[in-house]
Amino acid sequence: MKKLQVWLPLLFALVLIAGMWIGFKLRNNIPNSRGLFETAQRSSVQEVIDLVNNRYVDKVNSDSLTEDAIEAMLAHLDPHSIFIPAKYLDEVNEDLQGNFEGIGVEFFIINDTVNITNVLADGPSDKAGLKVGDQFLKVGDSTVAGKIDADRIKKLLRGPGGSQVPVTVLRNKQTVNTTITRGTIPLYSVDAAYMIDATTGYIHLNKFSGTTYEEFMQATENLQKKGMKQLIFDVRDNGGGILGEAVDIVDEFLNDNKLIVYTQGERQQRQEFRCKRPGLLEEGKVVLLVDENSASASEVVAGALQDWDRATLIGRRTFGKGLVQEQYDLSNGAALRLTVARYYSPLGRNIQKPYNKGRDAYHDEVAERFHNGEMLKGDTSTNHTGPSFKTPKGRTVYGGGGITPDIFIPFDTTGYSRPVYELFSKQTFGRFIYSYYIQHRDYFSQFKNAGDFAQRFDQQELAWNSLVAYAAKDSVQLAGVNSRDKQEVERRISTWLARQIWRMPGYFEVNNRNDTMVKRALEELKK
Repeated sequence: MKKLQVWLPLLFALVLIAGMWIGFKLRNNIPNSRGLFETAQRSSVQEVIDLVNNRYVDKVNSDSLTEDAIEAMLAHLDPHSIFIPAKYLDEVNEDLQGNFEGIGVEFFIINDTVNITNVLADGPSDKAGLKVGDQFLKVGDSTVAGKIDADRIKKLLRGPGGSQVPVTVLRNKQTVNTTITRGTIPLYSVDAAYMIDATTGYIHLNKFSGTTYEEFMQATENLQKKGMKQLIFDVRDNGGGILGEAVDIVDEFLNDNKLIVYTQGERQQRQEFRCKRPGLLEEGKVVLLVDENSASASEVVAGALQDWDRATLIGRRTFGKGLVQEQYDLSNGAALRLTVARYYSPLGRNIQKPYNKGRDAYHDEVAERFHNGEMLKGDTSTNHTGPSFKTPKGRTVYGGGGITPDIFIPFDTTGYSRPVYELFSKQTFGRFIYSYYIQHRDYFSQFKNAGDFAQRFDQQELAWNSLVAYAAKDSVQLAGVNSRDKQEVERRISTWLARQIWRMPGYFEVNNRNDTMVKRALEELKK
């Protein structure tokens, strides 16, 4: 009897282990089975996916099935909660990181040939001796002369930093072989930073990435060394990005412990972002340029500077994206960007526009502004439907979606003739700019910088005639266009040539001389 008492616990343990093992083996054959320690009831979505995977008559792609289910679920939420498949995650994150791994060139495919149109200064390709005008013949073991598309050449050129890729290029009808060591290629947030006049600086930001505040500070310090006393800050076409970068930039404009923005959601308590340090831009006039494509973090900047009477806003009502997303990594390498809160300006303005009519209506809202006349007449106190607020200086500002500027500039709705539209839509114009530059490189070498080019470029008529002939080969007939279209195309020839030579800084420095908003900003700063 004593022997039985000694062995009985061990016998029970063996029976229990055997039962658990048998149950585990059988669970895969039971469609509605759950794990031993899984007590929560599974959702109907997961049950359906499991049944299809285990019982459906044909073979199915489980990943596609799951992704489609997730997309359908998110369609019932806001327009900015999105699922990012694993294969696209790196590419999506690059823009926010502010860099990627590659060789540092821009290219254009002309007549099935990959032409190098720009080489990043001090980048991997520059160090390997590649030059503007070189044409790729081989990348690694792959021949790229002949039929090639942009996606394929990108895959061949990109790779981990430190890895090497041998290339063969054609230069002045001579074959050149070299090896490029790939590196980190910056994706700059500051498109341009220069002095418009003796005391006025200009900075354009295209996004808010992980390097934006650092870039902005470097640009500001350089301009102040050149005598900047007042600033035109341009966030047109800036779709936003990282909130922290926008907060840090606003901190440079505001003093004391001022509130910059706060966020709040159904499941997230109010979180305030305030000034923490003395800023470089707390003194001097500021004009902020905005438009219908200024969104998210750009609207945080606009709302804070307007609410505190720190800047005059010029342009058109901003996009109206005031939702905060957090990114969650999923087990299969994909990610979910889920909206968790809303942005509110210091005065409590809700930046987010309504999205209760569905995603299509939400994304078409900017186009609707053209139809209802807002792009021509403005969104002013006489037609604004959102709640009103008072700034410290007594100015009235409005909520209800987007930030309404203090000074409205209408959108130029004058359309182009069909040949001019085809010129830009078929990329004929971009290819021409590169070709014209290569053919007249000696002429362009005389210009010291973009400002010098803007003053002394005198080939407008020659370039126009060359473009007419070039476009005709691509079935685009420009010879009979009206004088307005010709004038606009000639203006773009100058700005795009400046971009070809000096990249985006050159483009903005030349383009701003005829930019309506910039001209209005200069008038405001002179008051």
